[in-house]
Amino acid sequence: MEPSTAMGITDLSAAAALAELVRFPSVSAISNADVSERVHQWLASMGFAVEVTEYRDEAGVAKVNLVARRDPQSRSASTTGGLAYFCHTDVVPVADWNGPGGDPFEAVVTDDRIYGRGSCDMKGSLVSMMQAASRISAADQTAPLWIVCTADEEVGFEGATHMVHHSPAYREIVESQPLAIIGEPTGLRVVHAHKGITGFSVTSKGRAAHSSTDEGVNANIAITPIMELLCELAETTRTDPSLADSRFDPPHLSWTFGISDGCTAVNITPGRSVAWCSLRPMPDINGESLIARVESEALRRGLTFRRFKGGHPVWIEPDADCIESMCQIAGGPPMTVCYGTDGGEFDELDQRVIFGPGNIAQAHTTDEWISLDQLHRGTELYAQAIRRWCMQD
Repeated sequence: MEPSTAMGITDLSAAAALAELVRFPSVSAISNADVSERVHQWLASMGFAVEVTEYRDEAGVAKVNLVARRDPQSRSASTTGGLAYFCHTDVVPVADWNGPGGDPFEAVVTDDRIYGRGSCDMKGSLVSMMQAASRISAADQTAPLWIVCTADEEVGFEGATHMVHHSPAYREIVESQPLAIIGEPTGLRVVHAHKGITGFSVTSKGRAAHSSTDEGVNANIAITPIMELLCELAETTRTDPSLADSRFDPPHLSWTFGISDGCTAVNITPGRSVAWCSLRPMPDINGESLIARVESEALRRGLTFRRFKGGHPVWIEPDADCIESMCQIAGGPPMTVCYGTDGGEFDELDQRVIFGPGNIAQAHTTDEWISLDQLHRGTELYAQAIRRWCMQD
């Protein structure tokens, strides 16, 4: 799509810049190349050198990651440390939209809120960071500043994984060990830890036929014992103290499961049935022994077991210097959350914190929004973080 304006990020209000990014319908199923190009232009206009890496997803769709770096102008300044901000440019699909305006990709500002798909998760955060960076001159920097934008966070952290393995610029970040801010919506509270996510499926193959005959083989029969086991293990995850971590709320693995046989009529003998399960590993409790039980039982019964790619949990000690320093900027103690982020892919970075404007409760909703107050406060706090980690004497 064609962007609505060629104005630079410094020429736009936060609301206007966010509206510009929302107009790109960068759902994970399609390419994020257009929105990445707009962000690339804005970053280049602020003096960032931008590395662009591309890959194709499993469907053959072109995806783009950006790693932008702005170094201090002084030759005597440090080339290590600094600050690296991470975000994703993909958004979740829109099945129904109940927000004002009727179009999820045309942002609407009303009642101190900006409505639109991706406004909260997480294009608003990216706008806050870019506007914060625009307030600080490279001449005043004493350490590097990075802004990193990945694809496919919403569908398995694929963009972050590709960047970790294929981006020379990301290798520079690892060598420099800056503070890494993953800018997901936390309501501008400091998050020092989160759960991961993983899952699997079990497939039973029978033979479809008209249910009035004996020609069919009902695939649900073979998979019923697997469903019983999944139900049993769900109860185990909630009652076994060794599978609980009170540092998270809820403290269990959030073991969730379901089944689909694809039948659209009652007079069909189901020829294929798929049971699925997802869970959220914690730093010290990964649920792998439970997954192994299901896999063993599935294979014993001649069923197909398939593991899904997931994301790793994050745990940075709450009294780590980077967490305590970020808490001083944000105000308030650190906390844990139970959703996952790209931050789980960046385990080579020792200083990580999840911190961004917007409330996770507004993400992925049918009327997704971020408040103007969060957007502006995000800019202010990000600017303070840049000064703390990129402008030290």
